[in-house]
Amino acid sequence: MPKKYIATPSRTKELLNKYGFAFKKSLGQNFLIDVNVLENIIHQAGITKETGAIEIGPGMGALTEQLAIHADRVVAFEIDQRLLPILEETLADYDNVEVILEDILKANVDEVIRKHFEEGQDIHVVANLPYYITTPILMKLVRDRLPVTSLTVMIQKEVADRMAAVPNTKSYGSLSIAVQYYTEAKVVLNVPKQVFMPQPNVDSSVLKLVMRKEPPVQVDNEDFFFELIQASFAQRRKTLRNNLNRFLQEKLEKHQVEALLEEASIDGGRRGETLTIEEFADLANIVYKEIQKS
Repeated sequence: MPKKYIATPSRTKELLNKYGFAFKKSLGQNFLIDVNVLENIIHQAGITKETGAIEIGPGMGALTEQLAIHADRVVAFEIDQRLLPILEETLADYDNVEVILEDILKANVDEVIRKHFEEGQDIHVVANLPYYITTPILMKLVRDRLPVTSLTVMIQKEVADRMAAVPNTKSYGSLSIAVQYYTEAKVVLNVPKQVFMPQPNVDSSVLKLVMRKEPPVQVDNEDFFFELIQASFAQRRKTLRNNLNRFLQEKLEKHQVEALLEEASIDGGRRGETLTIEEFADLANIVYKEIQKS
């Protein structure tokens, strides 16, 4: 067991100075410097000595180290080559960590899981994600339907709130539905700016996404379902009727759109933010069938 954890201000500064490391804003690098916060994240993620962990953006290894202590095996994806010598030093005491120099958005994560973890092992994604690219990373991981149990990620508070939002709230939108189609989403922790180096300009939250075995609704065409949802939120202040008429103007007449809303038992005067995922699924299926006829 190391005498001094990585996740402290003094150890982080020591490493920054030793390696002459400069933070790159373009990579959204904000390193965690509070072990209590890290242990809380690991607890929320459900990490045990039997579980495998996948990390994205290990930085200097603050979270990686805690994962190595608590998990069976850790695989971390890092995009910044400059961090590799630092990680070699900070993780030298742990033989259950593999660092892969690769962009997570381009990686074949399924193949990596098969190579590094036991078949059927309980695997969790745990990460302090770069805020500028949170949504593409999470949507890739959930859409790829990887054999993972959950994703527990530190992200911008505003984005976490949007992903976990329920209907009739300001944060609820197309992103909420997209995330909740694949996962059960819950904000499990709010984190102050002071636990990062450098401090970000935004507040942070830890979001836990538990992968669903099946989506909560049945849709005839997933792509169309998500297109219709995005169109319904295109202009939030406009009614569903207005947004759908614009979306469907080349395919259906206004009276047809009105008839389909009636068939779905949805008042066209409502706004997109008031519809549940079930209502969106019913509406998408009804509209899709009508379009297929014409």
